[in-house]
Amino acid sequence: MSLWERSRTVAVLTALLVGGAAAPALADEVEQVRNGGFDGTTDPFWSTAGLPITLVDGQACVDVPGGTTNRWDVAIGQNDLPLVAGESYRFSFDAAGDAGHVVRAIVGLAVSPYDTYFEQSPVLGGLTHYSYTFTQSADTAQGQVGFQLGGSADPWHFCVDNVSLVGGVPPEVYVPDTGPRVRVNQVAYVPSGPKTATVVTTATTPLPWQLKNAAGAVVARGNSTPRGVDISSGENVQTIDFGRYSRPGTGYTVVADGETSRPFDIGTAAYDKLRADALKFYYTQRSGIAIDNALRPGYGRAAGHVDVAPNQGDGNVPCQAGVCDYTLDVRGGWYDAGDHGKYVVNGGITTWEILSEYERSHAVRKVSLAIPESGNRVPDILDEARWELNFLLSMQVPTGKPLAGMVHHKIHDQSWTGLPLLPDQDPQPRELHPVSTAATLNLAAVAAQAARVYRPYDPAFAKRALAAARTAYTAAKANPALLAPESDGVGGGAYNDSKVSDEFYWAAAELYLTTGEKSYANDVLASPEHTADVFGAGAFDWASTAAAGRLDLAAIPNKLPGLKAVKASVVTGAEKYLAVQKAQAYGVPYAPNNNSYDWGSNSIVLNNMVVLASAYQLTGKPVYRNAVLTGLDYVFGRNALNQSYVTGYGEVSSQNEHSRWYAHQLDPALPNPPAGTLAGGANSSIQDPYAQSKLTGCVGQFCYIDDIQSWSTNEEAINWNAALAWISAFVADVS
Repeated sequence: MSLWERSRTVAVLTALLVGGAAAPALADEVEQVRNGGFDGTTDPFWSTAGLPITLVDGQACVDVPGGTTNRWDVAIGQNDLPLVAGESYRFSFDAAGDAGHVVRAIVGLAVSPYDTYFEQSPVLGGLTHYSYTFTQSADTAQGQVGFQLGGSADPWHFCVDNVSLVGGVPPEVYVPDTGPRVRVNQVAYVPSGPKTATVVTTATTPLPWQLKNAAGAVVARGNSTPRGVDISSGENVQTIDFGRYSRPGTGYTVVADGETSRPFDIGTAAYDKLRADALKFYYTQRSGIAIDNALRPGYGRAAGHVDVAPNQGDGNVPCQAGVCDYTLDVRGGWYDAGDHGKYVVNGGITTWEILSEYERSHAVRKVSLAIPESGNRVPDILDEARWELNFLLSMQVPTGKPLAGMVHHKIHDQSWTGLPLLPDQDPQPRELHPVSTAATLNLAAVAAQAARVYRPYDPAFAKRALAAARTAYTAAKANPALLAPESDGVGGGAYNDSKVSDEFYWAAAELYLTTGEKSYANDVLASPEHTADVFGAGAFDWASTAAAGRLDLAAIPNKLPGLKAVKASVVTGAEKYLAVQKAQAYGVPYAPNNNSYDWGSNSIVLNNMVVLASAYQLTGKPVYRNAVLTGLDYVFGRNALNQSYVTGYGEVSSQNEHSRWYAHQLDPALPNPPAGTLAGGANSSIQDPYAQSKLTGCVGQFCYIDDIQSWSTNEEAINWNAALAWISAFVADVS
């Protein structure tokens, strides 16, 4: 789960575009900007050196030079504005510029660390009025309004007028657009699988429904089943079951209660495509390599963190002060989520799930990902996973150093960076953070797994991985309580974890499965996790890894004593999620305590489905396969918001996941996330200010917003996509 901004200290401010003219002033509204109309002078506005401001027809205009790199390289603005925490402000201005160019309009801190409180990046043309409201998060007497204009290869012309920052305005009320009240899987229902829709209605008695094909002809009909008020959404809903209809086709819709659903297919082609797209996500997450635009059109970019300015690079990274006396070459790996950090515990569970997909799905081994290594006689899925494995191995403390064999918890920027920021443009110093028992055991588990997986393709790499796994496991046993601190969250997420018995169990299980050695089997059998119920409301994530060990023990051939009970425990866990799913009107195999949806809830839903899929693989019982297919409906639009959470899949899908380089919402020159990217999903805690301004008081499924500023509900992350990749491979295999 991506929790990289749980401890964030740089406030990201909320914003809402208000169309049309500025709202009428209220009695308590207070203007903060001085001379925003540029009446005869540009004072007290400033501009960067060598950028004179001229007055043209009462507007402040500048000729922006070409050839700059960052937005903030060229700017005009006004400083020393007082801002009050909790106050609502309206930031408005009139702006014009050469067609297609972008201005980054900000309200921020005028002094170091130059926090950005609010930002928008409109695409310019003729003179246009822009108006936004936001809620301030911090008190300061040194606020700033600014217009950042750099980053263009070519020179261009910019003008601005009527700049205003008014305090005391009423906050906007956010109402999500949920579209038609009939909610379906907008991607595809498998012909031989269940097919269920949900209708939001005030009716309490069954409603007639129709299934129509693309030509509008009715091909099936029936009556819905009332389900009452659904706790996860607060809506009164009914269920529509059209599972008996199985003819493949496109453009189907369901009609009920005077509403027509969004269109969907009945077929399997979408899942064959998703199996590849969910894995292709990782190539554009790579650090330490240029992304080839020919392989990913629209996503080409320079290599990040390879010791080329302005990067300070990952080739010779020191520890935080007082932590160690050496540097490590930790180039490569995947950027964890929307920032430029790389975290061993999240990289560990991600790599495990991708290698698990390889071990459990033979078909995925032939899927082409169009990556630089394609065609080397190694399955592309393993080539991609190895990019991260090499990074994880590089994080191990070298022989001869204190705590040799232990693994550094993470490496990231010294301070938070803003959005958007391409990886190669990140100027921050990079730091290794202290070792942790959890990170060390992650390496032990995943490197042991890699040893058996890569042995047929690269015996030398397999041998190296196993040696590193053994060393890490021994080091962790000698240092069983080196925990990552909760406070270590400046510049990157803390990923703190106070319980590591699950990591010990997982690592011992993987080492046993690879070596068959009795010492590791004894550690598995002695672990309290071995007989515990490890399948909670969420089966597994970066902080809860016992289920990973249990699932592999059940699935990978081995001679562990009591193996029958291990397999039975997986089926019992699946039965738990099956019961949860049946009780949910939206068919979700997830019901968190107090209806409090977790950070990254979509990945939790999918990982619970991994347990259901595992039960199907162990038993062959269709009920578990069907439960996976039904659970997938939620991810693809049969939910309270009536949207798919996977970019590029479904008529309405998440597009603006929080990321510094998939930042089209802030900079039209940058792309949206690639097709097959999973958004985090509903998060009842709504930790980021943007979500708080829109979603305070939200119920369960409604605690989500598709905006790049909502890092707590709408981030993308490597571990979340691993869950999507695993399940998409399973569905493609069994459909």
